[in-house]
Amino acid sequence: MDEHVVPTYKRAEPVFVSGRGATLIDEEGREYLDFLSGIGVTALGHAHPRLVAALTDQVGKLTHVSNLLRHPFTEDVAARIARLSGLQAVFFSNSGSEANETALKIARKAQQLRGAPERTAFVALEGGFHGRTTGALAITSTAKYRAPFGPLLEATFVAPEDVDALAAALATKPAALILEPVQGEGGLRVLSRAYLAAARELCTATGTVLVHDEIQCGAFRTGTFLAGEQAGVVPDVATLAKPIAAGLPMGVTVVSAELADTLAPGDHGSTFGGGPLALRAALVFLEELEEGGLAANVRARAADLTAGLDGLAAEFDVVDERRGLGLMQGLRVPGHSAAVKDALFERGLIACTAGDDVVRFLPPFIITAEDVERGLGLLHDALATTG
Repeated sequence: MDEHVVPTYKRAEPVFVSGRGATLIDEEGREYLDFLSGIGVTALGHAHPRLVAALTDQVGKLTHVSNLLRHPFTEDVAARIARLSGLQAVFFSNSGSEANETALKIARKAQQLRGAPERTAFVALEGGFHGRTTGALAITSTAKYRAPFGPLLEATFVAPEDVDALAAALATKPAALILEPVQGEGGLRVLSRAYLAAARELCTATGTVLVHDEIQCGAFRTGTFLAGEQAGVVPDVATLAKPIAAGLPMGVTVVSAELADTLAPGDHGSTFGGGPLALRAALVFLEELEEGGLAANVRARAADLTAGLDGLAAEFDVVDERRGLGLMQGLRVPGHSAAVKDALFERGLIACTAGDDVVRFLPPFIITAEDVERGLGLLHDALATTG
C-alpha cells in the first residue's frame, strides 16, 4: 500500500471509510473513538448534519471563483473572526504553515514601512512548532526538522518562561516574535500568563511585531477563541487553521488595525485561499460556536477531561503530570508515551504523542460526556498495563 506516495508519513494500517460524531469506522466495520480529530481539525466531528447539508448545497452551487471575484461568505466569516479575536482584518489561506508564512511577510513589510528595513530576523521559542514550509520551518526549533533544509531564515530561539533571555533577544531588534500560547508539538506546554504578558510588554517597548500562533490552540480549543485571551494579551497578529473550517483546508492570518493595511495589492495572494467551499464550512463552524451551544460544550467536556486526567495522574505512578488546556490536553508518561498510544489504538481509541513523552488528546468539540467517560476508561486500562 502507498507505493506511489512519497514516504513522509507513518500511517496506521486500518483504512478508515466513514465516521459519525466522535467515532471513526474502518473498512472492516470496527469503530474507534476519535480523540485526535485529524490532529485537532474535525471540530464538528464526522458527518455533522449541518456541515454535510451546507457543503452538499455549496458543491451544487459554486466551489471556486479565485480572489479576483467575490462570493457571499468572505466578509461574514472575516468579520466574525475579527470580532471574536479582537483584531481587525484577515487574510485567508489554506493551512497553518501558509498562515504563518503570511505573518512573517507582514512583520517584515511592517518594519520596512516603519523605516527599519534591517529588521528582518525573527525570535521564536524552543519547543515551538510553526510548520514545514521554509519560512515556518525557520522559526521551528526542532533540529531534526530543520537540519536537512538549511540555510533558513535567521531566527533566534529562547527558552520558554525565561523573560531575561527573551528581553536580550528582542533587544537585537528582530522583525517579530512568534510563539504558541500553548505549545502543541512541543508537548502541550502552557505558557504562563506572566510570561505572555511580559512578551507583550517587551514587544511593544522594542517595536517588535508579536505573533501568536494559535493554529492548534486557537478557535476555542482551549476554552476561549484565542488562548492568549486567558492571559489578557492581544497580539499584533494571530494565526489560525486546524478547526476553523471543521475539516476543510483553511488558514487565517488575523491582524490588528495598525497592521491591516500593511500588505498592498500584489504583495501576497492565494489561488485557493478563502474560496466559497472552505468559507461555507467555516461559517457553519463559527455559527455552531456562537449560536449552537458548541462553546459551552467545549468548556463542559474540558472540565470532565481535566478531572479525569488528574485522577489518572494521581492513580498511576507511571504518569508524571497532566498538561494542556481545554480540549487540548494529555499526560506525560516518561519513556512510555508511544506504548500507551499504541495500547489505546489497540483498544479502539485514537490519540497521538507530542514533545517529551506526552500522550496527546485533541477530541472534537462535539464530544459528549459519555465519550469522555469511555475514553478515560480506555486510558485507565492502557495505563494499567504500562511500566
